[in-house]
Amino acid sequence: MIDDLSLKKKIEALKKSKQAVVLAHYYQRPEIQDLADFVGDSLELSIRASETDAKIIVFCGVTFMAETAAILNPEKKVLIPDVNALCPMAAMLPAELVRVYRKEHQDAKIVLYINTLAEAKAECGAVCTSSNSAEIVNKVDSDLVLFGPDTNLAHYTSNFTKKHLVSIPTFGFCPVHKLFSKESILKLKRIHPDAEVLVHPECDPEVCKVADCVGSTSKMCKRAKESPAKKFIVATEVGLLHKLQDIRKDAVFIPANNEAICVNMKLHTLEKLYLSLKNERYVVKVPAEMAYKARKALEFMLK
Repeated sequence: MIDDLSLKKKIEALKKSKQAVVLAHYYQRPEIQDLADFVGDSLELSIRASETDAKIIVFCGVTFMAETAAILNPEKKVLIPDVNALCPMAAMLPAELVRVYRKEHQDAKIVLYINTLAEAKAECGAVCTSSNSAEIVNKVDSDLVLFGPDTNLAHYTSNFTKKHLVSIPTFGFCPVHKLFSKESILKLKRIHPDAEVLVHPECDPEVCKVADCVGSTSKMCKRAKESPAKKFIVATEVGLLHKLQDIRKDAVFIPANNEAICVNMKLHTLEKLYLSLKNERYVVKVPAEMAYKARKALEFMLK
């Protein structure tokens, strides 16, 4: 087995020789984040993927993220180090189910969270992220909006729009963000009364109610950077704490649940990243017609 230092050197050399760029989500392992050319949330990564002039994109995230990069860059090769990095939430809304809901609500517009399969994106009019869900919903030309797959994000978004949102499916959720509870956060708050509470909108509504800041991972990073607080309780996947600590070395970041780990995000390792680059393996491809339809929904957001 090659040691981490040697792997890092080999990966850097391969990136240079192959004109490759490594994109990583905040929930990746610390060593992956440190090696990536860009680390961000779903919106930031989508923008970066649409702008890169690299010939190869290696996406360290779950598969829907790599699919998004492939949709936005049909002329580039998009790789994912481990093809098993699936998103359980995305799997809750296949394209067939989107079509069922469309038949039931023919006057509605469909806005889907970026945490969806490419096949589902091809069935909607617009894509959003947790950073811009309300903005996108407010821009579509219908007062009735089918929104999925995350019911908690739909609930949160409904606070910032006068439009009627229908969650599709009615049970969509992120298993990691379901691990947080109002009681456990309030218990931590009693122990650390001077701490600010940062909560992701994929958490249950009662968890969001006890937050000082509810927002995407990028919004949490912004809040941590700008806040005068020296202590934060963080309710999202624990991988974000690596970035938060880098932003605020003088602050203390407390995970609201130490077990809030997305095992699928953590499947990518330095060795898998190296092998992916070396052998250009696990190419992510989206069928042309599907990619064309999904791209229009993504471009609505990126505009």
